[in-house]
Amino acid sequence: MRLLWIGLVSISTLFAASITVPENFQAAFTQKITNTKKKSIVYSGKVRFSDKNRLKWEYLEPTKKEVCTDGSELLVVDHDLEQVSSYLIGRSFNLPAVLRTAKPFKDKKTVFIAKYEGKDYTLQIDAKGRLSRVAYYDDLENTVLIIFDHMKYGKGKLKPESMRCDYPKKYDFIRG
Repeated sequence: MRLLWIGLVSISTLFAASITVPENFQAAFTQKITNTKKKSIVYSGKVRFSDKNRLKWEYLEPTKKEVCTDGSELLVVDHDLEQVSSYLIGRSFNLPAVLRTAKPFKDKKTVFIAKYEGKDYTLQIDAKGRLSRVAYYDDLENTVLIIFDHMKYGKGKLKPESMRCDYPKKYDFIRG
């Protein structure tokens, strides 16, 4: 009986899919935001993640913008407007926590559902277990779909300078 139990646990462990939680990653992305009236806008650029809650989004199309967070401050640099906005955030988006709460969707091995701080996320992974898509509703009821391309997982923290939003001193600075 004990051997049967060990065998069942081993088999269930083999077939349970999971999402690899990276120490860092870098990728190209496409982000499609669709409002409740079915109007969409598509952004593209590069993203970096490091050190549990450091994210840097470099939007290249249709506008040039950078969004950086260290978990306590969110900095938005709009290069077209030559403006920087800084916001203190009460709670940060914790990507590893979202990935750890992800459960397989039905019998699919590459689709997961995660619940984090009252939001539902649909996540998809590639054949190597790396994050490839994220879908959710934002606070304005917009549908957000982010598709990652050329995903590279890494070990350790990325260099701090690669995670900063840089901007000329002449830009207007707004504290939110």
